[in-house]
Amino acid sequence: MNSYNGTCGCGNIEYSFEDEPINTIFCYCLECQTHTGSDKWFGMWVPVEKFKFTKGTPSNFTRIGDSGKDVNHKFCSECGVTLCAEITFGKFYSVGVSTLRDNNHFSPKMSIYTKSAPKWAVFPEGVPKFDKLPSGMGD
Repeated sequence: MNSYNGTCGCGNIEYSFEDEPINTIFCYCLECQTHTGSDKWFGMWVPVEKFKFTKGTPSNFTRIGDSGKDVNHKFCSECGVTLCAEITFGKFYSVGVSTLRDNNHFSPKMSIYTKSAPKWAVFPEGVPKFDKLPSGMGD
């Protein structure tokens, strides 16, 4: 069983999870663009029961997702780095790949909400693109 660890930019908050992620995605929804200040969020989906914060307590920002359910963004109040977003509809965390200590062996398996991507966005070749979240995902 693999174990992964990550941290915010200043090191005040750390997390870990076990096993491989359910999925790795580039999300181009408008909320992710605003949150990252970029064209997308690179997240890996980790079941809630496999993920835990091991140091510090993150701050929380809650918004309503397309499902009508809460999306809880967990971030460091000191450095501002978003570590993950709890997707309550799907019972998983979308963990920011860039916050992993060792993130070089992950790549996106799909791009979602590409209809919302800015016209200057670059999509990786060979990665399936979906206008929205494909049906049956996150249920």
